Amino acid sequence: MTTEPERSLPTASATCRARALYRDGAGELHLNWPLERLGEAIHSGAGTLWLDMENEADTPCPLAETILREVFRFHPLAVDDALKETHVPKIDDWDGYLYLVFHSSQIDPESDDLRLQELDVFLGPNYLVTYHEEPLEYLTEARKAIEADPRDRMKDGADHLLFRFLDRSVDQSLAAIEVLDERIDDVQDAVMDDLGPQTLQQIFRIKRSAIQLQKTFGPQRDVLNKLSRDPYKVVQEKHRIYFRDVYDHIVRIHDISEGLRDLIAGTLDTYLSVISNRTNEIMKTLTVVTVMFLPMSFITGFFGMNFFGGSLELDVWMPKWLLFFGSLSVMLLSPVAILAMLKRWGWF
Repeated sequence: MTTEPERSLPTASATCRARALYRDGAGELHLNWPLERLGEAIHSGAGTLWLDMENEADTPCPLAETILREVFRFHPLAVDDALKETHVPKIDDWDGYLYLVFHSSQIDPESDDLRLQELDVFLGPNYLVTYHEEPLEYLTEARKAIEADPRDRMKDGADHLLFRFLDRSVDQSLAAIEVLDERIDDVQDAVMDDLGPQTLQQIFRIKRSAIQLQKTFGPQRDVLNKLSRDPYKVVQEKHRIYFRDVYDHIVRIHDISEGLRDLIAGTLDTYLSVISNRTNEIMKTLTVVTVMFLPMSFITGFFGMNFFGGSLELDVWMPKWLLFFGSLSVMLLSPVAILAMLKRWGWF
């Protein structure tokens, strides 16, 4: 079989990188396969090629675009979807290859926000192309595992290699859910101790993360369901059972995220109930104080408290000093009597 001539590719940069690992038909692993010889590995019909491309810049990566369009000759629509983050998990069958969008999740330890990491994948008969816009921890771990055991890790083909990546991605998402569950436990404890605005903000952040997690893993569940059941040409029948295992994990994550959403909604209801109860207690206390001082207000308003030197001739029917001390006694005893009465009735 003739091989294609070496292509002139744009140079890589600090923000746009590409690395190829190739296990040839003889079982030898090439950890840094030249990008100019990608066509040779693709058209050899043997071995397994993994090309990983990363672009951390906000602008398009000329190297990645050239490789996807001219070397692999992927459909322009699939290339456009890969180079622009879609944030929607999906799978497209282009007959000779599959295009997948998959997400992993992480929890920001400082803000408790959910961070979705998109991975765009092209799966062919003997190659796997991954594209992402930030470093992915599980891909780094997978590469180190291949380097540590070069004979075993890529021998089962590109579709089995994809299974390994998706499995690691789901494990990372499960770890994120555990962190989110711990945050919910913490905020539930804080509801009874601290009712400040920070607690309310944390509740809404966790609620937003749980809703986003459920919205993401719903379509992702459909992607794994198709990989495990549909007869795609590039997925070996014996490997579908592996994708079915990942599908079970995705279903579990989706169910857990739904439970977390209900749990954080219950926490918000508890927070509002505690706030309402505290407000009722405050209003109750203020009402009791108002009632206790109501007789004082009535007496002082009625007599004006101008017993000595006033214009009223109170001595005609009662001495001024007697009226003064009588009013003072009523004003002092009435709050005590009202408080005792409220306590006896169980209102305070």
